[in-house]
Amino acid sequence: MSPRTDDSTRGSGQEAAPPAGAPTAPKVRAAPEAPTASETSAVAQAPRTASTAERVDALRRFAAAVRRGRGPHLTSCAVLLAVAMTAGAVAVGGDGRGAARAVPGVSRAVGADVLLRGDLDTAIRSLQAHVRQQPRDFGAWATLGLAQVERARTDGDPSRYARAEHALARSLALRPGNDQALAGQAALAAARHDFTAALDHAERALERNPYSERALCSRIDALVELGRYAEAAEAATVADRRRPGVPVFTRYAYVRELRGDVRTARRVLHQALDSASGPADVAYVATALGNLERGQGRYGIALRHYARALAADDAHLPALEGRARARAAAGDRAGAITTLEQVVARSPLPGPLVALGELYEDRGDRAKAREQYALVDAWTTLARAGGVDVDLDTALAAADHGDTAEALRAARAEWDRRRTVHTADALAWALHRAGRSAEALPYARRATATGYRDAAFLHHRGMVEKANGLDSAAHASLTAALELNPGFSPLGARAARAALKDLEAAR
Repeated sequence: MSPRTDDSTRGSGQEAAPPAGAPTAPKVRAAPEAPTASETSAVAQAPRTASTAERVDALRRFAAAVRRGRGPHLTSCAVLLAVAMTAGAVAVGGDGRGAARAVPGVSRAVGADVLLRGDLDTAIRSLQAHVRQQPRDFGAWATLGLAQVERARTDGDPSRYARAEHALARSLALRPGNDQALAGQAALAAARHDFTAALDHAERALERNPYSERALCSRIDALVELGRYAEAAEAATVADRRRPGVPVFTRYAYVRELRGDVRTARRVLHQALDSASGPADVAYVATALGNLERGQGRYGIALRHYARALAADDAHLPALEGRARARAAAGDRAGAITTLEQVVARSPLPGPLVALGELYEDRGDRAKAREQYALVDAWTTLARAGGVDVDLDTALAAADHGDTAEALRAARAEWDRRRTVHTADALAWALHRAGRSAEALPYARRATATGYRDAAFLHHRGMVEKANGLDSAAHASLTAALELNPGFSPLGARAARAALKDLEAAR
């Protein structure tokens, strides 16, 4: 999955009013009714999510089991891991009044603005307390489902998706076809990497409410992740016309970046940052700008953007990860390791785990590196149990740090589902690492065909070209990778420089 669309901005369970005179679906709130015993039980028995330390410890114990051997017992271990990730006290204990006090005013109505005040955990507790009291409030159920999706995205706990699915289904049972729940289902499907379903849900939501910001954004995301870039550009233009704002601006910028128009992407992101009003939006857009500049090798500028993001929200994990990667690229490997250790301690996702593992490997600490790669295996097992398609993550991690046969299987499966520049790159690299570089060449070329400039893609293409005896093309690709972003990866950049040295020696 591409880095931009995987990191959606904010929830919008209820939409702001569209422009005057614009058609909109009616939003009629169901009258309060007494909760049934089953409805009360459904919320009261919801388990809390374990603390970060508990979740990471569970992953580490499972990773140790993975390293000891792969056998039938791992299925039961995966179940225990899922339990460990969610075990603990009841989410809404007692009569729920304590949770209701966390965000003022939720006892009578809960809107999307709840997701923008305070932290998501507080919002979720408040929403759970609200639906205990008013279990037939379809809008609150939809907002709760979306909040669970957003929380899973930020804390790396895929077990939340089942709870999101339940909440969204409850909303639709109460008010069939309501656009809030359909938009939530689109976000959930995208989070699980089922982009065909995400597109379907988003389009159904837009039939009900053409001005649904969440549905407009999910439609762009789905088209991007299905490799339908021309349609994604059109969808971004439509969204910009209907609901201009930070969530749409950032997606519009990414669509332009994918087509090689970095200048427009940068300009739009700066406009988005100027229009950002709350800390969450500032942190999100500043991080996106940091990632864009880091990808262009402009590390000092990137670090300034990350600093602005962290000034707005000092716990914003994508900004911390981006800052760590920029520090590593600029030569501060020790600082990068310290920051990435903090990131994976709170959210053990494949991207930062692999980045940390490679930094350990680069400094010669192979034992610690192997531990990070094993944690990736543990996370992907849990993610699959939560219904997430993780083949792209598996392919990229396994190609460099695991089983090349598994990398190739996963890359082929992902390519069959969606044909994007990212899946083309993953399949090219998996084929190359499996010793099938002739088959890899057309995929490596396709990964760079849209004009998207990514140093890792250029490095992979150069290595594939070199393996096919295309020395001149390989030299050009590898040189371009290092000129664009000389610190794109501690191990990849080192391999690219070594390959260039070999090519130059052979001249």
